[in-house]
Amino acid sequence: MLNKQTTQLAPSILTADFGALVSEIQAAEAGGADMIHLDVMDGRFVPNITFGSLIIETVRRATRLPLDVHLMIEEPDRYLEEFVRAGADNITVQVETCLHLYRTVQRVHDLGCRVGVALNPATSIETVREVLPIIDRVLVMTVNPGFGGQKFIETSTSKIRRMRRLQTELNPTCDLQVDGGINTQTIADVVDAGANVLVVGSAVYNKEGTVADNIAALRKALAY
Repeated sequence: MLNKQTTQLAPSILTADFGALVSEIQAAEAGGADMIHLDVMDGRFVPNITFGSLIIETVRRATRLPLDVHLMIEEPDRYLEEFVRAGADNITVQVETCLHLYRTVQRVHDLGCRVGVALNPATSIETVREVLPIIDRVLVMTVNPGFGGQKFIETSTSKIRRMRRLQTELNPTCDLQVDGGINTQTIADVVDAGANVLVVGSAVYNKEGTVADNIAALRKALAY
């Protein structure tokens, strides 16, 4: 089990108010977020379209926090340099979209950026074995990608444990990030299973509380 005090929270702007995006991001920074998570979707790999590099540039100007960019898009290699220029500190690609994954990972590193590899719920952890020693982050999707506010897939907890064991074997310093359905009810179990970076969307950006209060509630849930 990891130290819950070092768990990093990465609010996703997917459910934020885009009409007040700068304020929403600054509220997350002031409330104790560790990074900002940006889901780039193309309407092809996932059934939703979100935003591109121009929004990344806007977010970069709005915060000093690291920008964690998740490319849920086909042919991500075509856009790597563009997103690095826009201000990404970490770029995560989907294993399912990369025909030559090792080359893609190397390219992100060559651009001076941290790199992660994401796995959809039905994708085996073995798909990242060969690149695990050279990446900075594995992202385990615990919902089907494409939309915010989905319910956590309960069987994902076992997958997170198995992924942590593989990382301990091949790359102990690699982050294990989880995205999907993380809230005050699920957060402790996910961290106990081995995750140390958590993407939180609708649990932070909602009408039930302020951004700061919601982040504090997630931190409190980790204390038990």
